[in-house]
Amino acid sequence: MARRRKKQLPETPVAATIESLSHDGRGIARLDGKTTFIDNALPGEQVFFQYTFMRRKFDEGRAVEILDPSPDRVTPPCAHSLICGGCSLQHLDPAVQIQRKQAVLAEQLEHFGGLRPDRWLEPLTGPVTGYRGKARLGVKYVDAKGDTLVGFREKRNSLIADLAQCEVLIPEVGHRFRDLRALINGLDCRRRLPQIEVARGDDAVALVFRHLDPLSPADQDALVAFCRENGLQCYLQPGNESTVHRVWPEEGEERLYYRHPQADVEMAFHPSDFTQVNAEINRRMVPLALDLLEVEAHHQVLDLFCGLGNFTIPAARRAAGVVGVEASDAMVRRGYENARRNGLENVAFHAWDLDSEPKGQPWARQRYERVLLDPPRSGALEMVRMMPQFGAEKLVYVSCNPATLARDAGELVARGYRLSGAGVMDMFPHTAHVESIALFDRR
Repeated sequence: MARRRKKQLPETPVAATIESLSHDGRGIARLDGKTTFIDNALPGEQVFFQYTFMRRKFDEGRAVEILDPSPDRVTPPCAHSLICGGCSLQHLDPAVQIQRKQAVLAEQLEHFGGLRPDRWLEPLTGPVTGYRGKARLGVKYVDAKGDTLVGFREKRNSLIADLAQCEVLIPEVGHRFRDLRALINGLDCRRRLPQIEVARGDDAVALVFRHLDPLSPADQDALVAFCRENGLQCYLQPGNESTVHRVWPEEGEERLYYRHPQADVEMAFHPSDFTQVNAEINRRMVPLALDLLEVEAHHQVLDLFCGLGNFTIPAARRAAGVVGVEASDAMVRRGYENARRNGLENVAFHAWDLDSEPKGQPWARQRYERVLLDPPRSGALEMVRMMPQFGAEKLVYVSCNPATLARDAGELVARGYRLSGAGVMDMFPHTAHVESIALFDRR
């Protein structure tokens, strides 16, 4: 069978009028009846763009000249915004980004659930640069250049972008890309060090270096010296996540910490644990969720997809009892660790795959006045269908995917709940990611 030839892309930039914005932050134009998705383009703009891909049903491109800029266009805070895939909306005014995200949430609720909230909650916003305290950076030593690339992937490409620094990452790391590149250039293992994980607590920042071969003593000394000189904790990962261990500082437990000041609790976590990337939004999101639930001292609360207890532990300061459920045994152990750390005895944690029916689970046979869900992108369909048997009067759903939130909201309404409020939280400024929160009351 003959191999299909790759279509030749036009070399000359093409003019286009941008009609709207896609859910992933690209401008949408229609040329000769065909849809084209264009990076770095905003609705209403006249642009010249360069084709990057041509497909049977749609094309893709990147704006190279803006003839008639949108009034919503701003100068990106990062010099690498056109190439780096970490962000897609740095050229759009942050206030308009919020409006756009709320519009996406409203559209999804209407489209999938036929729903509108009784009221829109005020958006949660925070810093738009230097906010990202959890990230996984790709690393690639390029023999032809004799240099190392450190950072995120290029837009719509698996290659690591050539970045000098990153403005959305915490500056302790985002402003040290050149130093990291120089460090790795001098290592014996430079071709076998594929990633660096970043984790930030309130008082410390950790780097986790993934290495595919055992490190030479000189390489380990170099990594430790770099972290010590820059005030960073140094962890190594020779295998899967269970192999992550700290080599600097040598004393003390392998934990970072963040605090919820309103609840007067401190949360401990390992650098490889899942935590929210945006500490400021997280500090405001948790008390917002508990206020919406109106948690009081006589309530029993169920926290599904609880992780290490981000909502569970603060809720225990207000409630008679809280049950947290998470699929991971490691997170259950971390939850109990945080309960002990904060002197709480009214908390229980259970490990269960929440995509399956919890047959025989004692926590699933209890009644709860309040329920909180914080599921992954796939949503919480199995648990939503169980809500009537829990008997909760109020339910808060924290979502990282408006489509599955809308689907699950429709299920909740069909089971006797009302969508009382919904709003967006700007957990990931400059990206098309929509983080949202919704309140449901039993009718």
